Amino acid sequence: MTFGQEADEGAAYAILDAFVEAGGTLIDNADVYVDGRSEEILGRWMRDRPEHRKDLVIASKGRFPVTGQPGAGLSRAYLHRALDASLRRLGVERIDIYQAHGPDPRVPLEEFAEFAVEATAAGKVAHVGVSNFAGWQTALLHAEMLRSGGAAPVSLQPQYSLLVREPEWEQLPAVQALNMGTMVWGPLAAGWLTGKYRRDAGAPSGSRLGDDPNRGLEAFSRRGTERNWRIVETLAEVAAQHGLTSTHAALAWVMDRPGITAALVGARTADQLRTSLQAANLHLDPAATEILDKVSEPVTPDYPYTFLTEISGWNER
Repeated sequence: MTFGQEADEGAAYAILDAFVEAGGTLIDNADVYVDGRSEEILGRWMRDRPEHRKDLVIASKGRFPVTGQPGAGLSRAYLHRALDASLRRLGVERIDIYQAHGPDPRVPLEEFAEFAVEATAAGKVAHVGVSNFAGWQTALLHAEMLRSGGAAPVSLQPQYSLLVREPEWEQLPAVQALNMGTMVWGPLAAGWLTGKYRRDAGAPSGSRLGDDPNRGLEAFSRRGTERNWRIVETLAEVAAQHGLTSTHAALAWVMDRPGITAALVGARTADQLRTSLQAANLHLDPAATEILDKVSEPVTPDYPYTFLTEISGWNER
């Protein structure tokens, strides 16, 4: 969510209005998004649209540094400060799902579990989730929170798309086994799966990569591999054969995957959001799904995954 950066306050209001008009309920945010401004804009919109608050599920995250907020990480003391700051920016007394934005190797999971129990008991958080945790970290935290007398975490938020299927090895099986929800980020791979990027042309102006070709995980130099271009091109062909856009086909594929609860989509404009939301009730036929499954199949990592696949039938689970 880039309210306050890629979408100014007026555009953000239009996007949020379009979202609730379409029946949307889950809004995911984080304190680090645009240095807190994204939470502030969402908070002002909820203040100006009080009739919608009761129907919304507001999620946010803490872990990374924010200007004017000393510290970072998953320490109990820092997260209590970060949570209070998010509550102020959002203008709410309670966040419905508060998530660790990523693991912190310096802080034991027991300490995060202690924070979660305290924040929930104080009524500041309804439920706790995690984002970008490995499968084993999610399972350990689940056990620790129950041992600490709290409620189990309700969700994992991993990156997942036709370009990024590695969560199928550990993260998705873990949350399914633990009966947790999965709300995936990046289902369109930051625009790579919308059809706007082509192998023989640069990113169009006005797009994320047009503005910054070296942007983080989705940079042309990083994502422009032969495998990924094959996926992008095959997706476009499959979508056209079924009268769909690449955006619709990519989102439908994600939402049809086992264990996926929600796909988090970002938008710069209300029209962009409406386009994504049109995929909510779409389903690909088995032939189209098989083609996309095959072209996007991730390379099997070495041991233990090659052993599990070739000897133990892991891929048949």
